[in-house]
Amino acid sequence: MVEVVGQQWTGVILAAGHGVRMQSRLPKVLHQVCGKELIRYPVELLHRLGVGTVVVVVSPDNDARIRQILGDAVEYATQPEMWGTGDALTWALKQLDGRAEQLLVLNGDVPLLTLDSVSRLVQRHLEQAAGLSLLTAQTVAGQDLGRVIRDNQGRVVDIVEPAGRSGSPYPQVPDNPATEVNVGVYCFSSGFLAANLKRIEPSSQGESYITSLVALGAESGEPIGSETCGDPDELMGVNNRLQLSQVEAIQRRRILESWMIAGVTIPDPASVYIDGDVTVGQDSVILPNTALRGHTSIGEDCQIGPNAVIEDSAVGDGCRIIASMLEGATVEADVEVGPFSHLRPGTYLESGVRLGNYVEIKNSRLSTGAVSGHFSYLGDATIGAGVNIGAGTVTCNYDGRDKLPTVIEAGAFIGCDTMLVAPVTVGANAATGAGAVVTKDIPAAGLAVGMPARIVGKNRIPHRAP
Repeated sequence: MVEVVGQQWTGVILAAGHGVRMQSRLPKVLHQVCGKELIRYPVELLHRLGVGTVVVVVSPDNDARIRQILGDAVEYATQPEMWGTGDALTWALKQLDGRAEQLLVLNGDVPLLTLDSVSRLVQRHLEQAAGLSLLTAQTVAGQDLGRVIRDNQGRVVDIVEPAGRSGSPYPQVPDNPATEVNVGVYCFSSGFLAANLKRIEPSSQGESYITSLVALGAESGEPIGSETCGDPDELMGVNNRLQLSQVEAIQRRRILESWMIAGVTIPDPASVYIDGDVTVGQDSVILPNTALRGHTSIGEDCQIGPNAVIEDSAVGDGCRIIASMLEGATVEADVEVGPFSHLRPGTYLESGVRLGNYVEIKNSRLSTGAVSGHFSYLGDATIGAGVNIGAGTVTCNYDGRDKLPTVIEAGAFIGCDTMLVAPVTVGANAATGAGAVVTKDIPAAGLAVGMPARIVGKNRIPHRAP
């Protein structure tokens, strides 16, 4: 990989298009592939390449929403009206105001580009001291992509769009089993752009296109470099929902293959979905019908699934999560969850916690060794080490206006069908009888029974070590 650093290189991402074929109120570049907005892919690629400054060209319609996603990680240039990619590049240069020596230009809707292909293009551009270099691919004829035209010496001299570009001195080439096409990734020297960008002749609709710069450069004798994609899939852009699904399938396959090569077992890749920001530790097993979404991390030696959905959660080493859903939860090492449990945002499970069937937890912390085996709801609760939660236990945490806390201290035993009416505290090593409705605090080692619960003596059940 070539290393591009400092102010020599600047990245430009073209993201101002309306994307009308998406049939969506959401800007095209904000649709997601494997949990990431399309616009994030080229931004992250440029940052990984080492490009110091990245300018995203936006429109007045999508400016605010793209800024909300990318924040201060990039600069912005607004293209007031959609007069083509050449016009978009002009607005990017106005934003840069002479700061760029070399520019790397990408479209905002091509998420399958690889670091390897773009790195090789940059290297070729520098080696040839070219004013313009472009990334190409070999693909089947008939696709809606501009064809690369070469002269008898193999030099790039033009790009001809499928319908033919008005004024091109080069004829439309006939269909062949395979043809070289333009991917839409360019390197430019600032000097080349200064000499040629204003020379672009607008189309009959008044639009100017970056592809016109190829013929202009060739006519003036400027060296034009090219590099071929390592994988034809890289050229796939997104113009409609069908293409979005096709690109998602390829990216999902890449993600799964990378994790399997890194030491993760996925017996049925066709049924597993792993987003781009997810991490999975070595020797973990991801079983069928499982989705790992958002910013999720899975530790080593875990068994996840089957039928698990984990989103924006952290799971420690050695955990087993089966047929359950986790959202915004943190799980330490050696925890078991499920089947059919639901951890909602704010849940924190310390090491050794065991949750069984149909347990729902929200905004609560369970300390080391706590157990809730069956049919319970724990909300806004703090639960100490070694606590046993009996089947049917409910923390009644909402009084119609506020969410109220429940505290169950270490070693307590909560009997089946106990209702804990918050705010309430159950002391260390205390116990409740089956069906108790606890409306007042229970002292340490106390035994409460009945509805409403009353203290009837001491808990005789020995403390269960976590």
